[in-house]
Amino acid sequence: MEQAGLSTVTLSPIPDLTASVGAPRVAAIGYPLGRLFGQPGDAAGQRDVLRAALGVLETAETPGAVIDLPFEWPETPSRVKASARAEPPIATLLKRKPWLFLKLISRNLPD
Repeated sequence: MEQAGLSTVTLSPIPDLTASVGAPRVAAIGYPLGRLFGQPGDAAGQRDVLRAALGVLETAETPGAVIDLPFEWPETPSRVKASARAEPPIATLLKRKPWLFLKLISRNLPD
């Protein structure tokens, strides 16, 4: 996308790793994996994160730039882990019907 002239930014809780693989711009955020845009149901907070990440496109001056976003996660790590869903619904389905995995990866999904 960058070669085609479209600027990109990657939102990452592990900015050093993300930058090391060649991401052109990295918006660093101290949020838990799987919740990079914020807490479920917090539309206003999620919009704030999105706007800040897009703002990195304006402020990052050099390739590989890492910009820290001004957000702090409001819960302790143990509380985040305790409230996390044990298993994604797709994993539960594939455990019950493993033959659907081939349909999933071939994009031949049932309606």
